[in-house]
Amino acid sequence: MHHKLHQMHQGMDSDRERERTVFVTVGTTSFDSLVKAVDSTQCKEALVSKGYTNLLIQLGRGTYFPTKSSGEDGGLKVEYFTFSLNIAGFLQSAALVISHAGSGSIFETLLVNRPLIVVVNEALMDNHQSELAEELAERKFLYCACPETLAKTIECMDLESLLPYPPSNPMPVVQSLNQFLGFLDD
Repeated sequence: MHHKLHQMHQGMDSDRERERTVFVTVGTTSFDSLVKAVDSTQCKEALVSKGYTNLLIQLGRGTYFPTKSSGEDGGLKVEYFTFSLNIAGFLQSAALVISHAGSGSIFETLLVNRPLIVVVNEALMDNHQSELAEELAERKFLYCACPETLAKTIECMDLESLLPYPPSNPMPVVQSLNQFLGFLDD
């Protein structure tokens, strides 16, 4: 009996391993250029070549709708929605997260230890968000791209080279990020 249960569990695991979902989130805003980039043939082919099977896109207030696909032709299975109360659940089950540069989305993804590509919205004027993403990319916690470089970033990324966040001693990182963001310690 125990053996059968173990086999069943293994079967479920292998199904889950075969399904590797890329979760894309734009937060509560609209970021059509990110959704268009992810929806491009180049991007989808790059994801398939890296072994991903599903693409789930959270569109926020966006007006561009990607092409849904069943994935039966060997391509990605593509689905999308606008908003959800359970972003955390999607983050946890994702094999890769592609996110806008909102600090909430960035840290929520890093804290559940998911590989992350942050895509910076260059259309935003006061873009302190891109500075945070670039700083974290420099520290090897995530990859940073813009919509035009996303496909190339996927093609070239080596997730093994990313460091876990928070590191074993997060204080130096927290202090330097605080300094960097202009929060001065007393």
